[in-house]
Amino acid sequence: MTAGEAARKVAVNPIQALGRSTLAAIRMVGSVGVFAARGTAAALSPPWFPGQLLRQFMAIGFFSLPVVGLTAVFTGAALALNIFTGGGRFNAEQVMPQIVALGITRELGPVLAALMLAGRVSAAIAAEIGAMRATEQIDAMRTLSTDPFRYLVGPRLLAGVLMLPLLTAVADTIGVAGGWLVATRVLEFNPTVYIRNTIDFLESWDIVSGLIKAAVFGFIVALMGCYHGYNASGGARGVGRATTHAVVSSAILIFASDYLLTTFFTHMS
Repeated sequence: MTAGEAARKVAVNPIQALGRSTLAAIRMVGSVGVFAARGTAAALSPPWFPGQLLRQFMAIGFFSLPVVGLTAVFTGAALALNIFTGGGRFNAEQVMPQIVALGITRELGPVLAALMLAGRVSAAIAAEIGAMRATEQIDAMRTLSTDPFRYLVGPRLLAGVLMLPLLTAVADTIGVAGGWLVATRVLEFNPTVYIRNTIDFLESWDIVSGLIKAAVFGFIVALMGCYHGYNASGGARGVGRATTHAVVSSAILIFASDYLLTTFFTHMS
């Protein structure tokens, strides 16, 4: 090989690597899209499995209440302290109740609840379905004429979409209560005035927009857990990789979709 050929090969290699990465990303997007379409169709059409659906409601919704509640109360408390400190620089401490309520209901409530669910639920879904893939239980379902999408994916998608808005409503309430507790016990706000200012300032759309975000985030969390677990390969190591990928991809998609939804809602209002 001549020096010129070697130089051309070195110059082409980065372009080849970029092309391979781009094609891999396109294939991944297409694969996730097809998987999401199949899972959604399975979730919305009979037959359903009520026992499996109830189990996912409990796993995704009820058992996530403690971690979501603790996250919300400390977030609301810290947000109140920071807004009070920042508002003090402009003699605007009295707007703290309104900003805490708005920040919790429109943004922090759904996002933090979704991130907690990504770490707890998406990882668990990926590990469970990945282990079933590794032990050939999914293949056994097909042998027994049971559609894995209807039994495994559909109930989890439905549970994610329905449960995360409920968790977000709880997080909103507890987060605002955390801000109220700090404001009245530490910052010497009047409790009645604080609650009245919060109620008078909030609009129904502030709460509804956060719940819509939560439904989208719940779909993402369940979808990423199911997708990576369903496509896991390589035994125990593959299951571990699937769990990690499920959490990371869920978090990235939550932040990306949060920006897109916020932009859309801002143009609507």
